[in-house]
Amino acid sequence: MAVSSIRAELSSDISAVWAVVTSDDAAWRSDLREIKRLDEDHFVEIDNRGFETRFTITAFIPCSLYEFDIENDNILGHWKGKFSVSDGRTVIEFTEDITPKKAIMKPFVKGYLKKQQAAYLRDLKKALGEYTS
Repeated sequence: MAVSSIRAELSSDISAVWAVVTSDDAAWRSDLREIKRLDEDHFVEIDNRGFETRFTITAFIPCSLYEFDIENDNILGHWKGKFSVSDGRTVIEFTEDITPKKAIMKPFVKGYLKKQQAAYLRDLKKALGEYTS
């Protein structure tokens, strides 16, 4: 099991951040080709290589908390996103708890999570017009 968290403060309104993060539109994500909504609580992300990851939403409190379980051929896990406002800025805290299904992947999971979270935050900032290189 590997746990990785990322925290950021954004100048965008919390409702705008929430709308982007919970959108079924994959256009803002550099790592995704498509998001398929299966029903209210289930969706599938298809990455740029065609690899599918399945999600089951476990908590959805608008502009506050978004959680889901994650599964694909390589991993099982859980993602938790907390949204709040502090000093007029939107604060996001995203935590992933991932267990690899293959023992050979264990040493690489933490580094992979950190890289994925950094890319996700960069993409989110770009989508909100907040990214500066």
